[in-house]
Amino acid sequence: MRGFARSISARRIVAEPLLALTDIRAGYGSAVVLDGVSLEMPANSSLAVLGRNGVGKSTLLLTIMGFTDVKRGVIAWRGRDITRAPSHRRALDGIAWVAQEREIFPSLSVEENLTVASRPGRWDLAAAYELFPRLQERRRNRGNHLSGGEQQMLAVARALMTNPALLLLDEPLEGLAPIIVEELTEAIRRMAADEGTALVLVEQHSDIALSLTENAIVMERGTIVYRAPSRELLDDQATLDRFIGLRIDDSATGTTSSLPGSDEI
Repeated sequence: MRGFARSISARRIVAEPLLALTDIRAGYGSAVVLDGVSLEMPANSSLAVLGRNGVGKSTLLLTIMGFTDVKRGVIAWRGRDITRAPSHRRALDGIAWVAQEREIFPSLSVEENLTVASRPGRWDLAAAYELFPRLQERRRNRGNHLSGGEQQMLAVARALMTNPALLLLDEPLEGLAPIIVEELTEAIRRMAADEGTALVLVEQHSDIALSLTENAIVMERGTIVYRAPSRELLDDQATLDRFIGLRIDDSATGTTSSLPGSDEI
């Protein structure tokens, strides 16, 4: 009986990852940006992608969505090879992407933006408006009549309306007023807690990104150089300073701060 139990234990089924990248080398034309990138995303998980500007964080998301030239490696979605699949097929399969540029439809109303590509599921108009009450107040306004923060909320809500299994967010807090950052941060926190959506978050605000996610990777020169649980990395200021920020002293206040790099790819 004990031998039988050990046999069953040895054959435990390991859950298949939602998304898996294996030894990815990718870029644009002849230019290589990512090299040797491997990672796995379980269903319903959340991942922060950190690093100085220009190290390939945005290119990683673009590669997952199918917008780069993959020269080596495999991208698997629910166990199926999608390395050569077009971006629209990946979207239909359940991967949604919110670009830095937001890319809303300026001539459509808020409500039209939300419903133009919506699919049945947990995220409908009522859920979107509950997450972003500002959008309900502005539902009849055209996209180009919204503030930058409202456009970002609309871009995120529109992606959710496709009811994805995986949501890719590319620096959603960039250039926004503090009050809007707070609102979006709380919304992302709720999304990360939602059992139906996995999340990959690229964000310069490393403290916010780590507080919102379960796990984190740090990138340098197109490769992953560090992996850790987000909470562990959040408490490791020395590692954050080494990989992400340049630590400087402010002689006037006696405090220190971290400065990010520049020129994001």
